Amino acid sequence: MLSAVIFDMDGVIIDSHPAHRAAWRTFLREIGRKVTETELDFVLDGRKRSEILRHFLGELSEDEIREYGDRKDEFFKKAALNVEVIPGVLELIASLHDGGIPTAVATSASESRCRHVLEQVHLADKFSVIVTGNEVSQGKPDPAIYHLACQRLRVAPSHGLAVEDAISGIRAARSAGLTCIGVAGHQSPELLREAGACHVIQDFLGLSLSELRALAGSALPHSSPFPRALTVF
Repeated sequence: MLSAVIFDMDGVIIDSHPAHRAAWRTFLREIGRKVTETELDFVLDGRKRSEILRHFLGELSEDEIREYGDRKDEFFKKAALNVEVIPGVLELIASLHDGGIPTAVATSASESRCRHVLEQVHLADKFSVIVTGNEVSQGKPDPAIYHLACQRLRVAPSHGLAVEDAISGIRAARSAGLTCIGVAGHQSPELLREAGACHVIQDFLGLSLSELRALAGSALPHSSPFPRALTVF
């Protein structure tokens, strides 16, 4: 039984990875830290801002994390002026609302960036619950953010469905007991499946509430209930 759907934000609701990468590249360059494009792949794996900062800059105080994080978010706001939603996600969120299925966002982004982005795409008031990286001590792949989202939604994880595009996010959702769909944006379908995604899609075009319900009730992890018209890997 499908009782709730929990969405990651970057790469799932919005096509923000190019802006996210550009913001980190600019921020790191501004403070004298040169990184390669391969090194920047780390910022796309659904990790908390504090983890990314420590990864590139070493041990930092909480004050430094706040200062650097705010500076990086300003770069993101400039880079993300024309960020668009993932195709089909608005229609899917509307169909879930019409079907009485509560929705949530579980994102490693800071609260300020999350609110800014959702307001920018007119989705700030469309979710029953929003959980951000500020609210958990451990980021993905730790399951804490999904445990908290399920707790606030008042649903059992076994009745919830998560939608993720990052390996760490999929592992977090699966560790929390949720079924998980992978969105193949910057990761290959094979890697998303290996991380625990039961199905992998390119976008949400044509994905209906009835198909999500079929997925949530599917006993076999890779037996697709989706019609051939959907882009399923």
